[in-house]
Amino acid sequence: MCDSFNEMADGFNAMLAAHREDEMRLRSTFETAMDAMIQINDRDIIIGWNPQAEKIFGWTREEAVGRVLNETIIPPQYREAHARGLERFLLSGEGSIFNSRIELVGLHRDGRELPIELAIAPIKLADKYEFSAFIRDITKKKESDDLIWKQANFDTLTGLPNRHMFHDRLAQEIKKADRDELKIALLFIDLDKFKEINDTLGHSMGDIMLVETARRIGECVRETDTVARLGGDEFTIVLPELDDSSYVGRVAENILHKLVEPFDLANEAAYISASIGITLYPDDATGIEHLLKNADQAMYAAKNKGRNRFDYFTPSMQQTAQTRLKLINELRGALAADQFMVYYQPIVELATGRIHKAEALIRWQHPELGLVSPAQFIPLAEETGLIIGIGDWVFRESARQVKRWRALSNPEFQVSVNMSAFQISVNMSPTQFRSADSPYKTWFIYLRELDLPGQSINIEITEGLLLDAGPEVTGKLLEFRDAGIQVAIDDFGTGYSSLAYLKKFSIDYLKIDQSFVRNLATDPDDMALSEAIIVMAHKLGLKVIAEGVGTEEQRKLLADAGCDYAQGYLFSRPVPADEFEKLLGGSL
Repeated sequence: MCDSFNEMADGFNAMLAAHREDEMRLRSTFETAMDAMIQINDRDIIIGWNPQAEKIFGWTREEAVGRVLNETIIPPQYREAHARGLERFLLSGEGSIFNSRIELVGLHRDGRELPIELAIAPIKLADKYEFSAFIRDITKKKESDDLIWKQANFDTLTGLPNRHMFHDRLAQEIKKADRDELKIALLFIDLDKFKEINDTLGHSMGDIMLVETARRIGECVRETDTVARLGGDEFTIVLPELDDSSYVGRVAENILHKLVEPFDLANEAAYISASIGITLYPDDATGIEHLLKNADQAMYAAKNKGRNRFDYFTPSMQQTAQTRLKLINELRGALAADQFMVYYQPIVELATGRIHKAEALIRWQHPELGLVSPAQFIPLAEETGLIIGIGDWVFRESARQVKRWRALSNPEFQVSVNMSAFQISVNMSPTQFRSADSPYKTWFIYLRELDLPGQSINIEITEGLLLDAGPEVTGKLLEFRDAGIQVAIDDFGTGYSSLAYLKKFSIDYLKIDQSFVRNLATDPDDMALSEAIIVMAHKLGLKVIAEGVGTEEQRKLLADAGCDYAQGYLFSRPVPADEFEKLLGGSL
């Protein structure tokens, strides 16, 4: 009997030990769990509260245990639903939130709400229910998800909807427009000469300008309109639910007025404008890509008409755009196909009537279209960056030609001027000048290989290039000066004329724009301006070249005013090299 009793006692002690071990294991799990673990009874009273619950909700175990759960971690707006749900489960055993993970909002002790993930398991003990809640704070997950969503749908620089969100918004507006039989306007905005801001002031200043541009555009539209940034300096606006078409024009006008106001960039005033293309849904197109293409074409039409304006899409723009795209594609292969030629226009010394210089002017001999106007293909070359390679070719071709003409001697070829000092002017666009890919440094080497001095070449630049010229522009001008290459300002008087940059930079020639020369005999103001330019240039040690001289009267007026050189149809049109050599045989 004694042995039997001892065996029973040992067994009972073993069971107690096992139970205590299970309890310790459960308690350890409860205390160290990564999730908050909260236990409540069937009266919604908290009976269990682990350290993670303290961390998430701010209540200590001592404070929380014994409190009503509904008044502790549940926000006021959800308390009635919680109470009804608990009551329904206790009466029917049905509960939609049990044994599944759901996302809710919890209440911290300090009153702030936080996103939580919750799972509740009911446990029946002695005909009564207890509930174990497993709660995870998902604030960081939500923040991460929000960040990922924002990065996928919004422009990080301006905070505007990006291309993806723009497509989504426009698609939604199209559905509403179809339902309500209303129109939508799509505006495509491109900043004029924004690249020059980036090149002269730096990308950080360009970014500031883009942010300010976004703000200014936003001030011009309704809250229901969508302003988006597609990338670079391109913005779009969706104007939905249009019942007054005049609103579209007012928005475009307001944007243009806002954007021409000065931008304060690191205490420097900078100026831009915009070109805006407008297309209407469903009048012009019904698909998003088609609408975008229409607005883009209208924007280019606005640019071609002088910038700082807006234009509406018309069907004829489609053909223009197709022609333009075809020309760009053919332009890409024109250099390799040897389709370019250099024509030369004489620059005549007015005092003697003899040819002292020439301006090199590129021509494109298209296999189907014949001679394509430079006004038609040079802007395309600028836009696509092809001007870099084309400009390099023009420089080298001109250098070879000036080498030949400088070598001409009177016994071999009857010329009326000392050809050893002959000079050719080569135009260098702002894109060429500012581009990091410009091969201009190889030009100095090429001239040495041809045994030509720098003075054999004159580089023509525009006034706009010198406006707020950054270190890269100043540095290149100094390099040209050090190489002996002279510099002329083309079309002087039509841009941001300033005496300051004539002093600051090493300039050798001013070219009076033909718009002044054209009316010398009939407009006293143009004559006075031309005379002032000549006097000013001479005071600064610069020579003056008048462009577009077409009549004998213009030539005489310029000569009497002391102008040094002239070029224009009075003397000769631009001609191929072999015809130019014939002109060199006599005076003009």
